[in-house]
Amino acid sequence: MEYSSFPSSLQNTANAQTYRIFVATWNVGGKTPHGGLNLNDFLPADDPSDIYVLGFQEIVPLNAGNVLVIEDNEPATKWLGLINQALNRTQETDAADCMSTQTDYSFTSPANTPNISTSKDLKSPGNLLFFQKPSLKAVSRSFRIVQGRRLKSCNCPSEVSRKYYRDSCFGCQQAYTRKDDSSEDEAEEPDGFMVPDLAIDMPSSVKQQKYSLIASKQMVGIFVTVWLRRELVPFVGHLRISCVGRGIMGCLGNKGCISVSLSLHQTSFCFVCSHLASGEKEGDERRRNSDVIEILKNTQFPRICRSPSRRVPEKILGHDRIIWLGDLNYRIALSYSETRKLLEYNDWDALFKKDQLKIEIEAGRVFKGWKEGKIFFPPTYKYSDNSDAYAGEVATSKKKRRTPAWCDRILWHGDGIVQLCYICGESRFSDHRPVCAVFSVEVGVPDARLRNGLSTPNMKVGVEELLSSGSSDYFPH
Repeated sequence: MEYSSFPSSLQNTANAQTYRIFVATWNVGGKTPHGGLNLNDFLPADDPSDIYVLGFQEIVPLNAGNVLVIEDNEPATKWLGLINQALNRTQETDAADCMSTQTDYSFTSPANTPNISTSKDLKSPGNLLFFQKPSLKAVSRSFRIVQGRRLKSCNCPSEVSRKYYRDSCFGCQQAYTRKDDSSEDEAEEPDGFMVPDLAIDMPSSVKQQKYSLIASKQMVGIFVTVWLRRELVPFVGHLRISCVGRGIMGCLGNKGCISVSLSLHQTSFCFVCSHLASGEKEGDERRRNSDVIEILKNTQFPRICRSPSRRVPEKILGHDRIIWLGDLNYRIALSYSETRKLLEYNDWDALFKKDQLKIEIEAGRVFKGWKEGKIFFPPTYKYSDNSDAYAGEVATSKKKRRTPAWCDRILWHGDGIVQLCYICGESRFSDHRPVCAVFSVEVGVPDARLRNGLSTPNMKVGVEELLSSGSSDYFPH
């Protein structure tokens, strides 16, 4: 694991605070989660993070129907329900988990899935999702903490004196809505499924939840969701989402990325969740390099700040803190037999010397200026079904054999970021293992005079994934 010290990147800021970000990426192999899937190991109960950034790949099979015809949102809604249950678990839920006979969260067939209708949490929005087929937009609304106006795309009050912001990229991030803000933003759901009253009204346990869903977006099989600690929500602004397809014909969404841009207080963040070109033939790494270059080039966040005196980043590299996660698909430049021999001896150092991503970064061909923590876990791909063995270790799976590789990665860019851990999970749910990282990040906070002058403590902010009307490319649905 690599550690670094915070540079003095906020010298012109009166105050700086440190926050903890949990980041995870998981290629789930086109499998839809079931009611018995336990995310407690994936999202540990004792983790005190302030922000959760969770990215998935292949939440639906990457077949022609899903890529070319219509996007299937049902798996995404189920993942949201499970994530909400894990992040906002109660003591009663934890006690029930301890008594459960299902101690892991490996994939099982529906026939072996526990009957969740007997659960005490049956009437929670999370479990409700397994009995209905709501839209992703509707389900995201059900996880709002408080009913009320939406958090606006830009919450910079134009009447703030410019003298306080001469040296600031992001002025005031205290959420702010005017009385004349139109309620038309609260558009009704399209024809079809309506979230039951239970999900909208929410029981008291949900109203007291610790984390709020801030953003969720699906592009074919790629799905990203961002959650913040409840008390941080009023300080989030400039939330925008951009999608870049790099799949079929170089533009469809079976490969590509979803990028989330936001500001927390005075610091801008960008989270990039990607699924890059596959293949383990010689030269395939150049296609992945090309995907990264095109994503950095073509990702464009809209100009939404109402104050001309503030610089709101429009490109990924314009942000203060950037985290890139996903199935990057870089392989190991060795034969299957050579790789297996090194795996038998747990010789990670020798194996990692042949890692394509490491080689390409060191050669300056991709991810210039980016960092990655030292890897102390085995290759995360490709495993046999419901097994800890790599595909190809048994005769029946040789046709599916792939050279094991660290396909699933998390990188970062910018000052003021320290990685605290970098691990992989043990789930057997798919042929990939989930990869998680925890970061400590430095955030600039406005001085007390300005913050107190703009505070609106009685304001209610309803948080959901759709922040204003606009292009479907950057607003979740």
